[in-house]
Amino acid sequence: MKPEKLSDLKKELSGLSVHELTDICLRLAKYKKENKELLNYLLFDAEDPIKYAEAVKSFLLEDFKTMQKHYYYSTKSMRKIMRLINRYAKYTGSKEVETELALWFCINFLNFADLKTSHKPLQGLLTRQFDKIIKLIPKLHEDLQFDYQKEFEIIVIKASEQTRWVNKSQYL
Repeated sequence: MKPEKLSDLKKELSGLSVHELTDICLRLAKYKKENKELLNYLLFDAEDPIKYAEAVKSFLLEDFKTMQKHYYYSTKSMRKIMRLINRYAKYTGSKEVETELALWFCINFLNFADLKTSHKPLQGLLTRQFDKIIKLIPKLHEDLQFDYQKEFEIIVIKASEQTRWVNKSQYL
């Protein structure tokens, strides 16, 4: 069965009462955790996405702190953290929040990951984040671009000093 177009759904929803809309939202939230999280964001956190990003950071910092040092397990933990960051950033729909969380991930990667390893999947996580940030920064407001670009440059320089596999000339 093929779902209807968004415009058709919007027309149908506009004709429903508040009680019917509430029932539909609760039914959607009941069947999938992601829908429940999105509804929670829209109801309680949508007015201040930066505050929401700070809450996400404090929530995920525990995952960084409890991460195992072995490269295989740390790679798995980093991927889990990245999945969560991408999910929470998607809820906000804000490029600023997405950039903020990506930079925060890079900083914590440098603080908590084993940087001496030659495990390519672990290295790829950081380099993909760098590539993502390079694409995100031009989509921001000019003032934010300047601030985030400076922060990104500091992170890249720190990464090139701490590792042998990050080439700062590739990102700056």
